[in-house]
Amino acid sequence: MDLINFRVGQKTISLKILDILLTERYEGNLTSLPNGNPSFLGVKDYMGTPTPIFDLGIILNNQSSHEINSALVELLRSKEEEHRDWLHALERSVMKGHDFDKARDPKQCAFGQWLYSFKTENEDLKAILHRFEEPHNRLHSLADKLLTLCEQDKQQEAIMMLEKERSTTYVKLMRLFESAREQISLDHKPIIVFTTQDGHKPHIGLLVDQVEDNMHCEEDEVKSLSEITNIGFEIDAQTKKMMQGLIKRGNTHTVLIDPSAIFRPEHLQGYEPEETESYGLF
Repeated sequence: MDLINFRVGQKTISLKILDILLTERYEGNLTSLPNGNPSFLGVKDYMGTPTPIFDLGIILNNQSSHEINSALVELLRSKEEEHRDWLHALERSVMKGHDFDKARDPKQCAFGQWLYSFKTENEDLKAILHRFEEPHNRLHSLADKLLTLCEQDKQQEAIMMLEKERSTTYVKLMRLFESAREQISLDHKPIIVFTTQDGHKPHIGLLVDQVEDNMHCEEDEVKSLSEITNIGFEIDAQTKKMMQGLIKRGNTHTVLIDPSAIFRPEHLQGYEPEETESYGLF
């Protein structure tokens, strides 16, 4: 059995290569139709066939990858603002003798706790986040150094050190926050996988984050659904219909999806097709 693997959030799903008609870059140009299914995005015409498009992120993760990424971008923006406030508070303590009540341990501030617990499969983002450690630690170490200098009546030396670190360490940290947000936004280029039941006409389209790789597996390598629940999948009725089983390769898991389990909404019967251009033939 030959499969293509796709990334959906933090999960990897597999489709039989014979179930895949083509892939196309998602541009958001779908026709919306009233529907109670939150994963149903709309209709895309392919070769005169109105094809319903479903968001696998919502089906598998209860949230679209776009929403997850947007939330992550906002989190990084808020953590950047917290460190801007942190430096302003330290400046007030050095200049005016105000009490400093911000976190001095870089692993105890909210961003530090998040940084050391956050996991991602995005290697570029992972590399950027790794670069945070040095300037983040250095910035937090300033508090003890500067406040100790002030206690020793060396305020001018503390001010000079503060200005130097503001133009170097702090600027580097702020640029990393910006780079991380840009990486998250630019890296997400979702695609529609058009599936087929007969090898000719599209059945449904599935929105995924990216194509990963292909692989071959034997039928006896596909494990039961009970093993899927053991690794964190919350299976609702729609999702359960789609899942044929779990495939384990080394330390990684992929879920085999049967796209034919999602049926076309009845209201598509009266849909008027339009000419569209398709891309991405395998």
